[in-house]
Amino acid sequence: MSLPKTLAEDVARNLVMVARLIDEDPEKAYAYSRIALRLASRVAAVREAAGFAAYATQKYAEALAEFRAARRMTGSVELWPVMADCERGLGRPERAMAMAGEPEVQKLDKAGQVEMRLVAAGARRDMGQIDAAIVTLQSPELASSSVQPWTPRLRYAYADALLEAGREDEAREWFGKALEADKDGSTDASDRLAELDGVEFVDVLDDDDEADAADESEDQTAPRAEDGPVDGPDKA
Repeated sequence: MSLPKTLAEDVARNLVMVARLIDEDPEKAYAYSRIALRLASRVAAVREAAGFAAYATQKYAEALAEFRAARRMTGSVELWPVMADCERGLGRPERAMAMAGEPEVQKLDKAGQVEMRLVAAGARRDMGQIDAAIVTLQSPELASSSVQPWTPRLRYAYADALLEAGREDEAREWFGKALEADKDGSTDASDRLAELDGVEFVDVLDDDDEADAADESEDQTAPRAEDGPVDGPDKA
């Protein structure tokens, strides 16, 4: 709203492309975000989009700078968890843990608090504190039978931490619970379960393609009756 109409439309088009591409082609999304940033760096939504695009391409220092800028502009704390995760990406898990203890966390909504818990558990694992990571994930949200948008990822993270701790039976149970809640396939819980059970998937289509290629090769090299002898021309 603060931009001239034509400029606002140009910025909006670039932000739309960021949203469309950020999952399937993060590098392209990042390129569009840089255009939007060049056009309207004083707009908080642009700084936030640029931050997520940088985050998706693992440019954590750049992402953190953009998130901080957006937070200064809006005063909102909703980016706090992803800012903490950027600290992890930069190899500073202790800073992420410090952020997990700041008053800003109490201002987050339930989804944000769960996200912060996931980040804190990840930071514990980064520091080799696997048992502490498991305890961090143990929460009312984990134990709840009500499925929320964060449920699959929370259960998956718990299962993964249990597996790292050598608690395989419990890990299998929680990967199963993650799979039950994961209606959109946001995790690879099914693959992890199969791996634990020693199930190996075979791509039937690939096998068929290889068989067809072998048959075609034999057709090209095998002698045919109408071709006559294959030991060279008659010398008579």
